Amino acid sequence: MTTPATPPPATSSPTACATGTADRSAQPQCDPEELRSLFLFEKLSDDQLARLCHEGRAQTIGPGLVYQEGEPATCLYVLIEGTVALYRKVGADDVEISRTSQRGVYGGAYQAYLGDRLPQVYQNTMRAIVPSRFFVLGADCFAQIMHEWFPMAVHLLEGLFFGGQATRAAVGQRERLLALGSLTAALTHELNNPAAAAVRATASLRERVSGMRGKLRLLAAGKYPRDTLVTLVELQSRAVEKVSKAPKLDPLAASDAEDELSDWLDANGISDGWQLAPTFVQAGLDTEWLDQVKDTVGDDMLEPALRWLNYTVETELLMSEIEDATTRVSTLLGAAKQYSQLDRAPFQVVDVHDLLDSTLMMLSAKMGAGVTIQKDYDRGLPKIPAYAAELNQVWTNLIDNAVSAMKGTGTLTIRTARDGGYALVEFRDTGPGIPAEIQERIFEPFFTTKPAGEGTGLGLDISRRIVVNKHNGDLRVESVPGDTRFQVRLPLRAASTATDDEVRS
Repeated sequence: MTTPATPPPATSSPTACATGTADRSAQPQCDPEELRSLFLFEKLSDDQLARLCHEGRAQTIGPGLVYQEGEPATCLYVLIEGTVALYRKVGADDVEISRTSQRGVYGGAYQAYLGDRLPQVYQNTMRAIVPSRFFVLGADCFAQIMHEWFPMAVHLLEGLFFGGQATRAAVGQRERLLALGSLTAALTHELNNPAAAAVRATASLRERVSGMRGKLRLLAAGKYPRDTLVTLVELQSRAVEKVSKAPKLDPLAASDAEDELSDWLDANGISDGWQLAPTFVQAGLDTEWLDQVKDTVGDDMLEPALRWLNYTVETELLMSEIEDATTRVSTLLGAAKQYSQLDRAPFQVVDVHDLLDSTLMMLSAKMGAGVTIQKDYDRGLPKIPAYAAELNQVWTNLIDNAVSAMKGTGTLTIRTARDGGYALVEFRDTGPGIPAEIQERIFEPFFTTKPAGEGTGLGLDISRRIVVNKHNGDLRVESVPGDTRFQVRLPLRAASTATDDEVRS
């Protein structure tokens, strides 16, 4: 019946125990034997039960509010009879997380024995569904009794609680570092490809420029009219324009075009014309353009002119390749900057689509060719107030889980939409699905279905804490074989948020 704490007000006195519709004028007496029948107190001595009855009280409350999430935790409530429901705040809504009539269940200030080291606030909201009887004990008294009666147990519980916090923080940090290392390796690989392409293109460009200078000397040494040279330069300029507008041909069409140009070149006595044809086709040049060159320079000068123009075209193609490669590098670095949000304020108003796109680009190398990404974005979705870097971590976890579930083959659909006062971000994969019997456990810390060594079991727990605790949002899952959907709902308007420590705890 417990969930993670919300941000702490100061601890207050237990004198204000119990709200709701209790009849304060006629409270029933506390019965030690009735307390003994509750599993929480069944092993206590007669003196201990008598002290509990002296310090606490039996109280009937409801139907209505017993205590409210986020308020100072002043009392421990143990159900004697009745029915209660627990709620957690999700955005502006109270979401029911459990309902029970089991005698002896407890809630409220059950962590009071930890004292000032833990924010002493109610971690959820309890409501009595029907008039319900409780044993009510003040938080200060409960803490004192725990330390007096069970000093060893208190030390063990303190070690378990704070040790668990430290373990989750350490493992969570390790998971972040592992994710960062994986993303860094992917980014390095992605950057290496265009960088290597730019290096190769630059080396080839130097050779082509040198060859073009040699052909220019041959042209200048020939006895060609000035008008012919001017026309040849104009053809060169038009060839450069064609390169920038050249259509992308499929392999079959490109092969047919190369055969046609090769035949023309062979028919006009150009040696090794098959070597020139692919470059001219890539630049969008055809036999009509070759006819214009022949008419301009004549048969004697046709071959040196074509080879000079070939160098020109190759130079333009190489410069385009360098431009594409450096643009790719710049785009990747921009995506990394957007993903990390290193130059941004932690909390800001962001376009969720920018965050999704930067995450997809960072993870593109990990997804492989077998995964198809489909974007179903609602571009009319307004910007949202958020911790952008943390949301990118959520997207990373959900996308990585989806790709892992599909074993590298399938379709991942990312959909955004407006859902009332929330922005909905849905990740849908075509993997085998999550068995119904474990769907309620997947958000538990350290629970994982991945093989040993491949997952820490904290990815979804961290994601839930970021979405729910830090953004006052909601994270849920719907899954059947072939259709698993993780749905994130984030408020469109800013609300109070948790601290980083509470997200990590």
